[in-house]
Amino acid sequence: MNAQTPGAGVWKSGRGKGRKTPKGRQIEDAALGEVRTLLGDRPRRRDHLIEFLHLIQDEYGHLSAAHLRALAEEMRVGQAEVYEVATFYAHFDVVKEGETPPPALTIRVCDSLSCELAGAQQLQQALEDGLDPAQVRVVRAPCMGRCDTAPVLELGHNHIDHATPEKVKAAIAAGETHPHIPDYEALGAYRAGGGYETLAELRKGGDFETVQQTLLDSGLRGLGGAGFPSGRKWGFVRDESGPRYLAVNGDEGEPGTFKDRFYLEREPHVFLEGMLIAAWAVEAETCFIYMRDEYPAVLKILADEIAGLEAAGIIAPGFVELRRGAGAYICGEESAMIESIEGKRGLPRHRPPFVAQVGVYNRPTLVNNVETLYWVARVLRDGKEVLAGVEKNGRTGLRSYSVSGRVKKPGVHLLPAGSTILDIIEAAGGMLDGHEFKAYQPGGPSSGLLPATLDDVPLDFDTLQPHGTFIGSAAVVVLSDKDSARAAALNMLRFFEDESCGQCTPCRSGCEKAVKLMQADRWDQGLLEELCQTMADASICGLGQAAPNPIRLTMKHFGDEIG
Repeated sequence: MNAQTPGAGVWKSGRGKGRKTPKGRQIEDAALGEVRTLLGDRPRRRDHLIEFLHLIQDEYGHLSAAHLRALAEEMRVGQAEVYEVATFYAHFDVVKEGETPPPALTIRVCDSLSCELAGAQQLQQALEDGLDPAQVRVVRAPCMGRCDTAPVLELGHNHIDHATPEKVKAAIAAGETHPHIPDYEALGAYRAGGGYETLAELRKGGDFETVQQTLLDSGLRGLGGAGFPSGRKWGFVRDESGPRYLAVNGDEGEPGTFKDRFYLEREPHVFLEGMLIAAWAVEAETCFIYMRDEYPAVLKILADEIAGLEAAGIIAPGFVELRRGAGAYICGEESAMIESIEGKRGLPRHRPPFVAQVGVYNRPTLVNNVETLYWVARVLRDGKEVLAGVEKNGRTGLRSYSVSGRVKKPGVHLLPAGSTILDIIEAAGGMLDGHEFKAYQPGGPSSGLLPATLDDVPLDFDTLQPHGTFIGSAAVVVLSDKDSARAAALNMLRFFEDESCGQCTPCRSGCEKAVKLMQADRWDQGLLEELCQTMADASICGLGQAAPNPIRLTMKHFGDEIG
């Protein structure tokens, strides 16, 4: 259509009235310029959508409708797609036209079981009563992986341990809203002690079968919770045709778990060398490290040390990609994590196919936990006896127990895998004065609660299944006679209700219904058991399948509390 033709410049014409613009929200030039400035010369890759949303959220404190529209235009994806990803994750604040943006400062108060035992509810109420809501937003948040210093909150990106209103007000006055980086072993110190020599030897002429057998002989199993033999998983991925990828699951979101953070804030290169050995083993083209947004200090450490590895020539630029989560427990499930790595909502995939065959970009992908890769480096450097040489109660190996609750010395305690809850409490300094041991959570909310009478069971893989539970990530929370098992179970189910991705009805509606039933004066045990069975049988992933455990074990062992 030329300039002389009637209707020139009209976007759509025909019978009836033409349109000068496409339907829907229009691009604002100012917002588009701001988004382009933030993105700079970064490639506009679809899988970087979540990273770009973080850039906008960090810069402006929220995601405006205009910025979302501009980002959709810049990335050449639909507005609906950008919107659904942004609204899926808890750490993004989407603000539509006419809505008031949140205050510049947000306080997230952890409400996990350990923090609730330490007074998180009272802390949140005190903050809400004592701070101006127009200046500071106070919200509850799931576990931040700092259960050993409960109660905990996050002020901006600054975690305040053993939090009190006075500490918070002092931090606000001082402008302390950024993460504090702990002292850790950097690249130079690690290499001076022989670090990366094992990796170099394997790259020169290592034999995969020998490495695989060493790991199998050591007894190393996946330490994210599943417990699958690590060497065998490597073989499955290696047998698939390339290209292949490696994805590290650093989304340690199971409440009560903080072992991965413990190691990364102290010895990040032990993990990084283990990861690069795993990448060598499966001939991965790229390594993706998916790290939860609740660990800002770890994200900074890893970004700096990966840059150091590139500068030292140990890895090629871009070989390791660090991806930042955005507040979604479900992304600890490996296929949901892969969806998030690809810049999508973290919805678990139906299986089969398994991620070892169809993972990142639909290619074979090895998924390992942070601690698993930490032990890969230790075993291949120091020998299989590091794990295989430790035996207790008929079990071999070591286990990093994240211990919190009513003990004197909460923290990560490295103990033989055959340790019982009494061994763990002893290692944690014993019970708090005036508290008598009543119950314990052996592996996060997914494992439910066991009574103190079951104090002789080794807390290891395969030993807890006869009791209707499992070790999972070894997140041990100790309860005393001053605590309610019923209230603890309700805390766990509220967590699952919040964190269900909503994809499948049994989990989405089941968790919501369970919370309502558990608030009754007397639990309807028949109805709850029927609900538990449906959730366990029909849920797509482990969240809905394991969510009934707190209900079932409370009914079994603490019937006097539920009527």
